[in-house]
Amino acid sequence: MYLLLHDTCVKWKHVILFCGTIIQFSSAAGGTAFNGVVEELKKLTTRVAHVLPVSDDGGSTAEIVCVLGGPAVGDIRSRCLRLSDPSTSEALAVRTLLGHRLPLEAQKVKYEWYEIVEGNHSLWTGVSKPYRETIRAFLIYFQDQILRRSDELFCFSNGSIGNFFFAGARIFFQSLDAAIFLFSRVSQIPTESLVLPVISTNDRLTLGCELWSSSSVPALPSRIKRVFYMSSEGSNLLHEVFPSVNPTVLEQLKSVDCIIFAMGSLFTSICPSLVLRGIGEIISSRSCPKVLLLSSTHDRETSGFTASCFVTSITDALNRTYGDSHNCLQNPPSKYINTIFVPKDCQIPIDVDCLAAQEIFHVVTVESIHDATAGIIYDPKYLIQSLSDLLTGCTRTNVAGI
Repeated sequence: MYLLLHDTCVKWKHVILFCGTIIQFSSAAGGTAFNGVVEELKKLTTRVAHVLPVSDDGGSTAEIVCVLGGPAVGDIRSRCLRLSDPSTSEALAVRTLLGHRLPLEAQKVKYEWYEIVEGNHSLWTGVSKPYRETIRAFLIYFQDQILRRSDELFCFSNGSIGNFFFAGARIFFQSLDAAIFLFSRVSQIPTESLVLPVISTNDRLTLGCELWSSSSVPALPSRIKRVFYMSSEGSNLLHEVFPSVNPTVLEQLKSVDCIIFAMGSLFTSICPSLVLRGIGEIISSRSCPKVLLLSSTHDRETSGFTASCFVTSITDALNRTYGDSHNCLQNPPSKYINTIFVPKDCQIPIDVDCLAAQEIFHVVTVESIHDATAGIIYDPKYLIQSLSDLLTGCTRTNVAGI
């Protein structure tokens, strides 16, 4: 799967993405920040490992996690759909079905859900019998699991059919990896594209955070110092846990040609994938391009941040600076990030002097789009072209032996 850097065909470059959810991209990118450029990325290379968190349980995922337990799969489902093959009418029909959301109105949602489960809904048009029966089987199994929990009231409103299918498969196989494999085959994702949960687990994980100040007030919230995982599994109350990183993620990190920290909610989506033991060790040892795609605006987690603040937070997460002192690293920021992409008209201050003090000198401005709903977003075409230029330049450098 791995090709040496001196191969001049950028199409075969192998990339790993640490992905996250971001609200401002919801209208343009289906709820996940990097989804908006996935289609363009596939023109550059399909040899991409997408690393996603399993703790971000917003939207309809929260209802599934609350009633059925298990990890949050919404981001994984969203990325799988973006990577799916839309080149045939059947593939497009499957993509439409799994991307469908039920209505909000209570009187309509149950009727439509049963229409889908029974195979009578118009969404099944264009889906062949083998695909239809496979998908229906896991939707029915999901429905059965809901009915077995008679003491829990499940709300189907605005629920994602893809999430329900995914949850049914995960519970049936008792394996998140098996569910991803099935979803990938059903949605016809290119075999060389990987969707990887950063933690391969069948348990529910909750994200906790430690603030810089314990005396913060609602009008002036304290900044986040670190994030960590918590669990209520076992006899103890909610307590900090130290889950193991997905071994496949570590394997991919050792062989990729480029590491990208994609746009997303910094502390709830990006950092949870970085604080796990083994991630910082491998990234710091690699000499490939390590790119931070800076978001265009602040969110409630990063109010007042400059570009160097994002770098510091990512460095602290990878070093596990404020966790167990026996398991922390001491690597400088430049060991983790050597290039920053910034969208044109970015509202986050680019403090060049502070970045230089962090030994980060390569800052690339990328053309942006002003979206009426999402605001300033990367222009997908120019973003992927900039990534291609970076990889091509890295190839030429290695060929020259510098």
